[in-house]
Parts: sequence; C-alpha cells; structure tokens
Amino acid sequence: MTVQVREAVEERDTQAWLALMAGKVATTDMPALTRAVALARELYPAELKVAGEPGLTHWCEVAGILAVLRMDVETLCAAVLGGASDLGAMPAERVAKELGMNVARLLEGIGRMAQMRGLRRKVEGASRPEERAAQLESLRKMLLAMVQDIRVVLIALADQTRRLRFLAAQGDETARQAAARDTFDVFAPLANRLGVWQLKWELEDLALRCSAPDVYRSIAHQLDEKRQDREQFIASVIARLQAELAAAKIEAEVTGRPKHIYSIYRKLARKDLSLSNLFDIRGVRVLVDDVKDCYAVLGLVHSIWTPLPREFDDYIAKPKPNHYRSLHTAVVGPDSKVLEVQIRTHEMHRQCEYGVASHWRYKEQGGSRGAGRHSDAQFDERVAWLRQILEWREGLANVADLAEHFRNDLFEDTVYVLTPQGRVIDLPAGSTPVDFAYHVHSELGHRCRGAKVDGRMVPLTHTLESGATVEIVAASSGGPSRDWLNPELGYIHSSRARAKLRQWFNNQNLETALAQGRQVVEKVLQREGRTALSLDRLAAQLGLAKVDDMLALVGRGELSPRALTGAVQALAAPEEAGHAIPPPLSLPPETRRRGETQNILVVGVDKLLTALARCCKPVPPDPIIGFVTRGKGVSVHRRSCPNVARLPAQRLIEAQWSTDAARGRFPVDIEVDSRPDAEVMHGLLDVLGKERVRVLAARSVSRPQISKHLFSIEVDGLAQLPELLRTILDLPGVVSASRR
Repeated sequence: MTVQVREAVEERDTQAWLALMAGKVATTDMPALTRAVALARELYPAELKVAGEPGLTHWCEVAGILAVLRMDVETLCAAVLGGASDLGAMPAERVAKELGMNVARLLEGIGRMAQMRGLRRKVEGASRPEERAAQLESLRKMLLAMVQDIRVVLIALADQTRRLRFLAAQGDETARQAAARDTFDVFAPLANRLGVWQLKWELEDLALRCSAPDVYRSIAHQLDEKRQDREQFIASVIARLQAELAAAKIEAEVTGRPKHIYSIYRKLARKDLSLSNLFDIRGVRVLVDDVKDCYAVLGLVHSIWTPLPREFDDYIAKPKPNHYRSLHTAVVGPDSKVLEVQIRTHEMHRQCEYGVASHWRYKEQGGSRGAGRHSDAQFDERVAWLRQILEWREGLANVADLAEHFRNDLFEDTVYVLTPQGRVIDLPAGSTPVDFAYHVHSELGHRCRGAKVDGRMVPLTHTLESGATVEIVAASSGGPSRDWLNPELGYIHSSRARAKLRQWFNNQNLETALAQGRQVVEKVLQREGRTALSLDRLAAQLGLAKVDDMLALVGRGELSPRALTGAVQALAAPEEAGHAIPPPLSLPPETRRRGETQNILVVGVDKLLTALARCCKPVPPDPIIGFVTRGKGVSVHRRSCPNVARLPAQRLIEAQWSTDAARGRFPVDIEVDSRPDAEVMHGLLDVLGKERVRVLAARSVSRPQISKHLFSIEVDGLAQLPELLRTILDLPGVVSASRR
C-alpha cells in the first residue's frame, strides 16, 4: 500500500471514528480529541502494529472503551497517543505543547506500564506454585506503585481489553494464549481489586474465549439466552421489585447483573456442578438502611416468587469468617427462570467492598479458605481508597488532581525493584543496593561490593526507584564494612538489613563477649549478695528471651552494670509488700523496640522505653500520664483517656513532653460529618492536600441523610489541628469536624 493510499484510508477511518465519538463525549472536548488523532497520524510509523492490529486503529478503539467508562478528555487523548509512548523524547515534547503537560505525563505512564508486560513471562519460571503466586502479587503491587496517576492503570486495562477483542476474532493461537495468561495473572486481578467491573468481566470472558475456546462455546451454548436477553430479564426484575418495594414503603436501592461466562466456568469447576444446578446465573442485589428492612425485603421477595428449598443463607445472623454479612436466597422468577437475590444494608455493602470482608482478595484466591492468609492489611486499605476514588470520579470536577495526589501519597513508602531474573522485591522507600542485597540473601549482603541499576554502575548509597532492575556485584569471600552501620553515610535504610549486619559483626566475637559478660554479671550478683539468683529470671526482667542474649549485650558494653544492678534490686524487692511495680529497665538505644518515642520524659527515670497509647493517641501539648506495662516499658496516655480510670493507680507514673517534642510528627484521628455528597469528599481531600497533611488511613460511611468520614492523619503537634478543623468546617456541606 503506498503512503498516499494509506493516508487516505487513515483519514477516512479517523473521521468516521471522530463522528462516532461525538455522540459519547462533550462537545467542548472534541477539539482536543481531534488534535490528538491528527498528532497520532503524524507520529505513528506505518509499520506500527499492536497484537497484529494497525496501531492507530487499536489506540482509537482503546479511547472508545474509555469513553464508555466516561473518562475525561485528557485520558482519551493519552489513549489515542498510546502508541507514541516509546518513540523517544520528541513525541512527549510535542504532546506537552499541543495537548498539555497532564497528557504528556499520562503518556509517560503508559510507556512505563508497557515495559512491565514482559515481566509476567519471567514470573512463569518460578519453580513452586506458591512462589509464582507470591511473585505475581508483588508484580501487581509494583504496577500500581509505579504509575503516578490512577488513570494510567485504566488505560492499560482498556488496552488489554482491545487486544483480546482483536485476538479472539482473528489472532493466532500463540498470541491468544499469551494474552489470556497476561489477563488472568495481571490485568483481570487489577480490574477486580479496583472495582472496574465492566472491564473485569469482559477481560475474563475474552481471556477464557482465547485460552479455552471449546469450553467457552460449550457454556455459551448451554445458556438458554444471549447476554443481551439476560440483561433485559434483569431489568424487568429490577423494575418489578422496585415497584413492590415502593408499594411496601421500603426505601431500597436495587441493582442486578447476569453472571458472565468466566464466572460461571469457575464456579462449575470449583463446586463440580452442572449448569442446571447453578442458581446465580441471574442475580439482583437490594440495599436497605436497617437490618430489619433486610428481613422485610426477604419476606416480600418470597411472596412475589417461589423460593427454592435449601437455597437460603443467612450470613447476617451467622457471618462468614471474613465478616461478610448478607442474606442470599434463590427463587423461581419470571418465565420460570431461577434468580438469586442478595439483601444487605448499605453499611454491610460498603464493608464488603472496602472493608475486611472485601471480596477482591477472596475472588483471586478462589475461595475463603485461603483468603487473607498472606493478606497485607495496609495494602488492602490503599486499594480500597483507590476504589473509592474511582467510584467518586463521575461526581468530581477535578478528579485528575485528586487521583494524582493520592497516588503519590498512598504508595510513597514502598519501592518495587527487580532481580536480573525478573523476581519482584519490595523494599522500604529510600532503600539502597545494600538493602536489596540483604533482602535477597544475607550472604549476598555480606559479600556485596558494587551494584548495577538498569545495567549502569551506581554507588552503594544510590536510592532505588520502583521498576529498576538491580544486579549485585559480589566478592567470592569476605565480609561487610563497618561503615555501612554509620547512618550518616547512607549505605543502609531498612531495619532488616541493619539487623543482619549487626548480627554478622556480633557473631564474629560472640564467644569473647559471652565470657566477658558472664564475668560482669557474676560480679554484680556478688556485690548485691544475690549469687543464687537465676540468670533466666534476670534476663526476663531485662526484657530478653535468652541468657546468652543478656551476656552478649553486657560483654559488648551495650548493657551497663548499673542496669544489671537495677534489675537485680527489682527482683529482690518483696512483691507482697504492695509497693508499686518497679518499671522495667530500658535497654540501650541500639536495642530499643519499634514504636518507642524519644519525645516523652518520665519523672524520676532516665531514658525509659516509652510508646504512645493507640487508644487515645496523645499529641503535644496534651496533658499525659504514663502506665508501667509488664515488659513493654511505659504506655503514654492522655490524662482524659477513659482507659486511664480503669488502670491500677499504683502503676501510673508522671510523664511530660520533652522540650523538642513539638518538632515531631504525631498520628491523630479526626471525624467529619457531612451531607452525602461526592463534592464534600472532594473538598475534604483538597484541604488535606493543600495543608500538606499526610493521610495514613481513611474510611467513609454513607447514609441517606448524613455521611461520616474518618481520617487517620499525621500532624506537627496539636497546634496544627484546630486550624485544620476550622478549615474543614468552612467547607460547604460539612456539619461537624472534631478530633476523635
């Protein structure tokens, strides 16, 4: 085909596509979309293909899928230009100039996602199924962490959907199988956990059609109607149920869906059933305000349609192990077709979608038995927050800024890097090649002498970024350098690597340290006249599990004779005298436990192990008081904390903030009541972003009359909080804002 003929064909096709898009997007968005198409025609080389389909056609179809999802025009323009993401710096500059920097950033994100496509093939080389599953989960997390805008993930999902559509119709067998595995391993789970149901269902059905066409056709043939007919059936059921609920004066929200073919296939395989024994091919869900309404709706449904025996489950009275609650019943609906009805409250539904009962991990594990076994609660909270952002996007005018702000905040504490073999390693943000080496294997860390990142030699203090491939240059023998323990030099960031390094040096002189420590302990016991005292009891009093640990600390000078003397005297004090329990002696700074704070002074005791109580989360300048725990130091509460009144008075101890405590950052919980309006949440998030407040966790509970928003945030002392709450109270729709 000559260049002139190809250009004429492209011109005709793109004009027809733009005419079709005019009915799907706002009129004001069409000029930008037209410029994006013209730029794509100019930049795309003639030989550009995606899964065998012409590049311009493919990416325009991707934009069409996103238009159905009602995405913004920046997302559509970036999708049209997706094929230019790996053509160098020049296209990015042109895009930024003609369509804006946001589209250019989205295009950069598309390119980074495209680089990850080959990683799943490397994961296939994992020797054990559990290792492969863990690597795939790390890969999904890395894909979410690498993008700076959640819209990039949606473009990638639409891109994969278009690939499968084309391959299912005319692709070769090898390409179909590879695309299906990519979908099942990466893209469908991402769509599932983000709640993008339209794409999830189509991705799974198309992947099954590509990987097992005979199975797909068999199930499709057994279904007595087409999907369109089933959707019409569901619509008629919803209309009937809404009318009956209105007549009964029950406020309820009714939704429904026909079960897609891949879901039917999995359930048939998992439960070894035939299609005739599957009762949830068609289903509706009813959401009400109160639990009593759940049972009222159940009675109404059973009065309209005949219930099937032994097909009723009351997960409200008896929740599932993951706390999932709902009523499930199967009835013979219109035209004698079986229909499943789920009934739950709005709160139960929100818990199911975003809380501990969230189904996305259950669905990916294939059953409740394995759900949560390897769960990462913090990551689950972040995914739930992203799902809420996507749910709110249609009601927000500035969703791009909102998504980008929370993408940066949600995944800023972890980096995901790769070994040369493609294994995904997750490390704390700020980690170095030395941290990476110790994470892979302790021995590799000890012998680490250099590192390559993406094929380029870097210093061992280099800060790693997500997506980088790290290769360690190791010596055949030898050990680590003591300089790595110096925090000012920046060789090590993670506590895991630091602990392994200390252990290596400690083990070099362990025997000597044990002998010297035993001599010191024996001298202290002789001086105190307690030579019969059990060394096990003495170690336990110091908060150590083993006698050897105590002796080694003493021998290395990390545990002073003065601390030993205090522990011996504490054990000698008669407990029956009713005196206050002596506080546990603090260990040196190197051995302090996680969660300790240096911002608290306990009256009469120096350098005591302290931790802020989780129940009341004190913040300077809250009046505080300490409680001496058994073996865990002093727990610091607000004096107004209700729990303080229930604590034994003899174990309370005076405490106050140090002079430099105001310079620290402290967690605090706030609660905001507002109208149930998405604009209110947009305003809340905008305020938190402008005030540069770090959001640790968030949860919203919506009711018809009012919504409750709970945020766990970090503040620079209590002085910052009143101004923040006043700013929130000034937002339209906010009823109240207070510290919990």
